[in-house]
Amino acid sequence: MIAEPTGRTVLLVDDDDTFRHVLQSELSRRGYEVAVAATGREAVDTASRLFPDVVLLDLRLPDVDGLEVLGQLRERQLNLGVIVLTGHGTIDTAIQAIRLGAYDYLEKPCQLEKVELAIRKAREHVALMERRNVLQDGYSPPDVRSAFVGTSPAFQDLQRKLTRIARSDSSTLILGETGVGKEMVATLLHAESQRKDAPFVVVDCTALDEELLRSELFGHERGAFTGATRQKHGLFEVAHGGTLFLDEVGDTSAEIQSKLLRVLETGRFRRLGGNREIHVDVRVVSATNRDLEDAVRTGRFREDLFFRLATLSLKVPPLRERKEDIPVLVEHYTKLLNRRLSLSARFDDAAVAVMANYSWPGNVRELIHVMEQALVLADGDVIGAEELPAAVRRQHVAPPATGANDEPLSLRALQRRHVLAVIERVGGNRTRAAEILKVSERNLRRLVKKYASAADADADADVDEDDSTLA
Repeated sequence: MIAEPTGRTVLLVDDDDTFRHVLQSELSRRGYEVAVAATGREAVDTASRLFPDVVLLDLRLPDVDGLEVLGQLRERQLNLGVIVLTGHGTIDTAIQAIRLGAYDYLEKPCQLEKVELAIRKAREHVALMERRNVLQDGYSPPDVRSAFVGTSPAFQDLQRKLTRIARSDSSTLILGETGVGKEMVATLLHAESQRKDAPFVVVDCTALDEELLRSELFGHERGAFTGATRQKHGLFEVAHGGTLFLDEVGDTSAEIQSKLLRVLETGRFRRLGGNREIHVDVRVVSATNRDLEDAVRTGRFREDLFFRLATLSLKVPPLRERKEDIPVLVEHYTKLLNRRLSLSARFDDAAVAVMANYSWPGNVRELIHVMEQALVLADGDVIGAEELPAAVRRQHVAPPATGANDEPLSLRALQRRHVLAVIERVGGNRTRAAEILKVSERNLRRLVKKYASAADADADADVDEDDSTLA
């Protein structure tokens, strides 16, 4: 059920003074804000200035024909519900107006109840059209080609493969570390494919629990579960004719994997609580930062689904493997961030050199974060290397060297120094630190709690043997 629009502004265009006055009074009495115009030119000017929800337009006007007024309103792209008012003998003209974009027509004299019903339906129609436009904008990929910048051999190789894979309609798996831009690559695959004019729908498989993800992907029928008060179309339906991007597909449950496999094999599925099979034509592009082949070997991911998803595969190299691109990226994102933050700052050569030598464990996402932080906190318009975070300025993370007279550090002390250094290096991102250290986040939190309370290496004696184990 579509909620009734809240706007209640009506423009009444008629050269009959008596009719105009009576209808204006009656509609005003019923809660509408009514503007009036006696000529076509006045109607166009008033509509452009007030943006009414509905226009009641007489076809017989003293200066210009009502059809011409309708054409001018459409040329100005005013999202209006136009209802044509027609007298005896002009029905054919009214039908012509409908073909030109008018919503409905009424014969004069008009019963007030019919006028109000037509206004309400026209307003609902306008609301539906606005909602459709919002959905089309929301599910159409932005122009990201201009943001896909780089000059390195690794980047150029990625571009070549991306262009070739985009021409195919096969399922594609995008591999790469967190922050390398897998969603941007997926967007480009869609934008350069034959499906570019159809929806591009993104699903973050890690953001929803299993039940919500199943509902989002496949939809549900009314009454399928407690709280399902209406039918919901799944995102496979929304993406019909286009591309569905499954981000972090490696985190899906066994049940979701089974349902995905069936859709990929047959193009069919059922909504939750439904009996009718729905057929969709969707290209599935997926991405993961996990090693899916290892997940298949350990039974955490279905082998048959892996082969279906990875008909074609595309690996996005990490930023540390294409350091030649860093100055280009810095220049590009400096322009974007300046525009967004209303600044006119730049990074000097020393700052760019430091960023080009950093390993960027968080990849492009971390680079953008560091740049934005530096731009916001900088005192002047020129940002030097000293204004970058300490983790970026530090070129190599290693335990301090011991002198000839220094006592050698214990294994636990070295371990402590390394863990804390890695956490500092990734800006406190525990998830990324755990990935680098190859430990679970739970184990990492336990270690940090112990290490953070130690003032120096001597406190390592307080850490028991179990807590020092990273495996």
